[in-house]
Amino acid sequence: MDTPDYENSPSTLNSFKETTIQSGHTVLLRLPNGETKGFKVEKDATVSIGRVGSFRANELIGQPYGLTYEIQGKELAVQPPRTLQEVEETDATNELINDDEFVQPLTLDEIEALKNSGIHASEIIKAQIEQHANYSLKTEYSKEKYRQRKEAKYSKTFSTVEPTIYNVCDHWFKKDQNRIRDIRPDTLSQILNLANVRPGGRYIVVDEASGLLVSAILERLGGEGRLISICDVDSPPAYPVMTLMNFRKDVVTKIHSSLNWATAQEDYTPALPQELSSEAGKSDRHRIRLDKRKIAADTLTNAREELFAGEYDALVIASDYDLLDILENLVPYVAGSGSVVVQSPFSQPLTELQSKLRFNPNYLAPSITESWLRRYQVLPGRTHPTMNASGSGGFLLHAIKVYDDPNASRVPSHRQSKRRKKEANEGDSSTPQTLESYDARELEEEDVMVADEEGQTSEMEQPS
Repeated sequence: MDTPDYENSPSTLNSFKETTIQSGHTVLLRLPNGETKGFKVEKDATVSIGRVGSFRANELIGQPYGLTYEIQGKELAVQPPRTLQEVEETDATNELINDDEFVQPLTLDEIEALKNSGIHASEIIKAQIEQHANYSLKTEYSKEKYRQRKEAKYSKTFSTVEPTIYNVCDHWFKKDQNRIRDIRPDTLSQILNLANVRPGGRYIVVDEASGLLVSAILERLGGEGRLISICDVDSPPAYPVMTLMNFRKDVVTKIHSSLNWATAQEDYTPALPQELSSEAGKSDRHRIRLDKRKIAADTLTNAREELFAGEYDALVIASDYDLLDILENLVPYVAGSGSVVVQSPFSQPLTELQSKLRFNPNYLAPSITESWLRRYQVLPGRTHPTMNASGSGGFLLHAIKVYDDPNASRVPSHRQSKRRKKEANEGDSSTPQTLESYDARELEEEDVMVADEEGQTSEMEQPS
């Protein structure tokens, strides 16, 4: 199969993620039965996808995502997109159909012989349809379902799935939702919305959902901004979700840093790297090791300084640790009016946390929400809700950080402030005002307002 030259296109070099499949990527493949599986694509290697078949990985390298392929031997053939066909209504019913073992004369051995002979899957399906005893009695909808089941069983086609956070989250939720703390794609979108994640923002995340939150924020940042993740391991964690996103490592290194709970404390004293002496006899391997340690120490120091500088736009938490302790440690680094979003698979931890935050003046409007999702099958004449649905996508607590400053002065009313600004801009033509005279006049008006309020208060306190 001819491979177009996508590697040197400007859009690929300048984007945060590669737009084509490259060697070393982990690619999601959608199989004929609707399942998605991840496979590592290495140059000159062979990719095996079970009963569907195997092919050379070089056939995918350099190709865009979203194409459908059919395995022909060890090569791939691009398939044209399929269009939806209208199903005509008939008077047929399924009431007289008795699907027992005798309705299909073809035996398993005969079907295996057809597969081994190398004929196309469509010919095998056609042979089964022709010899099916009750196929003509089925309704048109039943016939379509029958063909789809057989195609899922015998077809050797697959599609490459674009590594967006929606597709990756949906894949992991169907594969093992406990690994991502029951976060559905709709719940993840709510997290990003409540945290106001945008390109150029600065965020802190505590991610114990296999890297789903880190991957989602990195994708939304698009290579612009800053993200610091807090974990419980010494080295940067290997997030399995991020592996499927295929981010460019050079861009991720610039905007993402990782700290553990020890290094995130201000009283922590990091170990200084050993200075490289000029003594003779030091091997090159030893010098390289010391250089790596110095780079790691500098990266850690810079990440700590950035964290302690504060003024982050939001804090996102998905953790099994004590949520109140996490907030007490990390909320001081969130800017005023910044969002605090906490996710949990269960409502009880968030309910207890909400009851405590309501009495804390540093948090505004702590609220708990649960998203609800219903999937629909959308086909011509067959649009209806699916029979099975997930019970819950987890619960979210959202609050806004505010500064509890008792020394803050009362803000004058909007009308009075607007009038003073108008008088200051226009001024008096006979006696022009200076900046000093305007400030003195504003102070006098504020003193009068305070005196009036004190007088009203004393009058209310007098006994009748």
